[in-house]
Amino acid sequence: MNEEAADRRDAPSDREDETADGPRFSRRQLLCTAGAAGTVGLAGCAGRPSRTYPDCSPITTTMNTDGYVPLPADDAISMFRRGLRRYGYYPDETVPSSVRVDWSMPVNRIGHTAAKSTPRPTPDGETILVAGDTGTIHAVTPTGERRWTLETGAGRSLGFHGTPTIVSDTAYIGGYDGELYAIDIPSGDLIWQTRLREFGGSIAIGSSPAYVDGNLYFVAEYKNPARGALWEVDAETGTPTWSDDRIWGMPHPSPAIDCEAGKLVTGSNDGVVYCWEFPSLEFAWSFQAGGEGGPDGKSMAGGRFNLGAQIKGTTPVYDGAAFVGSWDGRFYRLDLANGSEEWSFDTGNVVMSNPAIDPDQGIVYVGSDDRHVHALDTRTGDELWSAYVGGHVIGSITATAETILVGSYDTHLYALDRATGDRRWRIANRGHVTSGAIPHDGRIYYAERGVFENYYDDDEETVLEKPGRAYCLVPDE
Repeated sequence: MNEEAADRRDAPSDREDETADGPRFSRRQLLCTAGAAGTVGLAGCAGRPSRTYPDCSPITTTMNTDGYVPLPADDAISMFRRGLRRYGYYPDETVPSSVRVDWSMPVNRIGHTAAKSTPRPTPDGETILVAGDTGTIHAVTPTGERRWTLETGAGRSLGFHGTPTIVSDTAYIGGYDGELYAIDIPSGDLIWQTRLREFGGSIAIGSSPAYVDGNLYFVAEYKNPARGALWEVDAETGTPTWSDDRIWGMPHPSPAIDCEAGKLVTGSNDGVVYCWEFPSLEFAWSFQAGGEGGPDGKSMAGGRFNLGAQIKGTTPVYDGAAFVGSWDGRFYRLDLANGSEEWSFDTGNVVMSNPAIDPDQGIVYVGSDDRHVHALDTRTGDELWSAYVGGHVIGSITATAETILVGSYDTHLYALDRATGDRRWRIANRGHVTSGAIPHDGRIYYAERGVFENYYDDDEETVLEKPGRAYCLVPDE
């Protein structure tokens, strides 16, 4: 560990002399100070470190094997939606025919409606990491015994909504304080924490990092005007090595990477899908959902921020294509080579959930505010089935060999038959279920939002009635 990283570890909260929005410098000055090298808006930054391209060859070699292999195919790496391509697919896990709650614990107390962080088991399954919207990270055993709890500076804002990325014994997660954290999983100690200015005054990181060959990739949010940036960071030290600030809107999605196709994609609140070559990170193309100006005709930032077409969900990449849902009500398949639309499916309402892809069958599962999950043929966009789930779907859909797991705003977690969409079971909770549900070794982990009074009433004080909990389900035998 270098001296700068050690200094971050020893003084993780060295921010008292800064304003809530960062020091009083221009954004360009801040990014130059951080030493970031970007393709847009960063030219002329003196003294920035040169970046070394990550090595994708081990990943592309694995991709050429027969059958489904999550990426990266490494027993020591685990990340949001399971791999770099963000499929959310667990073909080797079995969902029981009936379930009961084995344990639960309070973790979420903030009214922010963004999807909650998904509990993440370590690759060996011995530790479950649960990040809460209060800025606290919990480590528990599969049976619910507490290993450690870490309070972070993210509790001064909206805590954590992204999901930890796990590499060997280290977990990486961004907070709504605009900072990135590296945590030692066995001990719960903070290894390093970035300072506010290192990402140019970012106000939030809701994106779950992607990891390739010692580098982390995520998007950060900014305001005045609403905008974002894609970042590459050295995972060992937390040092930024590259960024691109061309993104408009305040982006939430987690980048998806297809090493074989050589592309990285993400979306943003401007309704645009952005794509870079990978690993060179030269900009490749963009796609605007909702048409010019969005379906409601509103725009910001010179027309480049199109309201009504926001992209909140992560965009999985499969079969030479990117799959993305928009607030314009449509779900798109885009050609990964050039960003052209190959087909779109109209759900009739906002799409903001993270879809799941079954690469063995060529099916994508999409949740919508129309209160349904739709199973679509990935090649044609034809609907194979549609299942009613009682409420909006804004979290992550999980696919197994036989079952689809999906949380709903109606406070239930649903298990649907993957072939037909028929309900296998549902289990009641307290708040809206907006995290992903993760099956692992016969257990299912997920989290819910807190229960609030007067949350949508501007004339009354919002009151937390019950904290949102993280749950573990086991077979009901």
